[in-house]
Amino acid sequence: MSDNIPKDLQVVLCDMCLGEDRNPARKTCMKCEISMCVHHLQAHLTTPVLLQTHPLTEPMALCGTCKCSHHGKLLEYFCLDDMTSVCVSCAIEDQHRLHNMKTFTTAHKELSEKLNAEHQALLERTEAEDVSLEKWEKSEGEKLGACSLRLIQAVSDLRDTALTRVQASVSARMVAIKTRKSSMQAAQKEKDTFKFLQMYSQVYQDVEKAKAVDLRRGLEPGSERDTLLQEIRRDSEKMVDQTNQFWSSMLALIDPENPELNSAGSDLTLDPQMLGAGMSLSRNNRTVFQNTGTGKCDALFLISSNQTTENIQRWTVTLSENCDWVTGLCEKKNVRNVQDGPVYALCCRGDEVSFLSTDCETKQQKSDKLNTEQHHEVYSALISYKDENGDKAVQRPETVEVFWDAAASSLAFFIRLGKYLREEIVTIKMSTNNWDLVPFISLSKESGQNTAQQQWQCSCGLVYGKTLNGHTIGRRMYPQPSNCSCGAIIGGPSHTDVLCELQ
Repeated sequence: MSDNIPKDLQVVLCDMCLGEDRNPARKTCMKCEISMCVHHLQAHLTTPVLLQTHPLTEPMALCGTCKCSHHGKLLEYFCLDDMTSVCVSCAIEDQHRLHNMKTFTTAHKELSEKLNAEHQALLERTEAEDVSLEKWEKSEGEKLGACSLRLIQAVSDLRDTALTRVQASVSARMVAIKTRKSSMQAAQKEKDTFKFLQMYSQVYQDVEKAKAVDLRRGLEPGSERDTLLQEIRRDSEKMVDQTNQFWSSMLALIDPENPELNSAGSDLTLDPQMLGAGMSLSRNNRTVFQNTGTGKCDALFLISSNQTTENIQRWTVTLSENCDWVTGLCEKKNVRNVQDGPVYALCCRGDEVSFLSTDCETKQQKSDKLNTEQHHEVYSALISYKDENGDKAVQRPETVEVFWDAAASSLAFFIRLGKYLREEIVTIKMSTNNWDLVPFISLSKESGQNTAQQQWQCSCGLVYGKTLNGHTIGRRMYPQPSNCSCGAIIGGPSHTDVLCELQ
């Protein structure tokens, strides 16, 4: 047996050679925990007992890794379930006794074959996806390029149209000034007194008109300016759509799973658990209406979905300023009295914005040490933020967007300011319990806001007090029949308000 060792391998020296001139090791005995050169290895190769009971491996530096840390025995088997080396006691008596156990040689063979198969599959997949990746890059590049070109072209067209019209108007005013300047010069050259005085009246008017001309004002008032403004508004709406398409394409390229890309919300509906008098639900179960002629109204809805989403749910809702509301998560069994169980929600009462959260505590029963019971406490806190003048209350939001990340145990609320623009209101960290939480919306409109017996509200927003002889607003009396300033008949049929709408 030769002592030639490949130069690219780290040399392990024989543990049995004495002195400084130690030979390179040829094998390492796992049981003896020593590395041996060709000379000192002969005993392990020629003695039958050693050959059968002392496993030999390629030379390796042993740092206490060949024995079990629990039993102190030699590691002889490999657990395929836990992917770890074990001793005979672990394999027979301990936690690995029911696992898939292999000897080192068998495990090495099987895992090598598996690794080769996976490597081959990965190579085939890479080769197959090279072409599809090129197609995908080309497709996405063309899509982004088309969106950006349309947007740039729309901006250029709008700019050119506005500049051309304004330049034409300014040029016309410049021509008018030059014409009046010519008449002034002609009058100045006139030496005949009588002719000069006859010309002066018209020249004076030209001078005054020339002084009144403002070259920086843009288009002159009139039908031409009104038409251009209508064109700009129409083209601007197209630009907004093209900007949204470009933005969506960019988001899809960078983060295909971004929740803003999907139509989250389009599959959501309101499942009424309680619906007050005078309140109704749209046919698609996404909008809540209320007749203004009714008194106090309360409603409670669960938000349900036709699709199953893992780990995260999102809903966006627009809420009327004429009602109080609560939206968030509550325990399904306590949906009619949400604060009787765990709840995490955003609340708006009047102009105050607050949040509800739940503290959970596990207590052991004195009578039974094995049983424990959970106690929860719901608490509320106003939401504010700091600015240069100190703490400032959060303004009442009109459109609220909610993100529920079950995996991260968090519930985040945002004020929706635009399609891709929002500001965070608050993020609530939730307790990790096995509660059956469901999204909900609660609405409440007090009778003081619209009292059927004492007040009547017009569709224009004016509120009239009811009397035996008609209606009043302030000190002014309106006998029956009378008309509101908007033209509606005072005391006529009440109108319907939208209290809540899923986006």
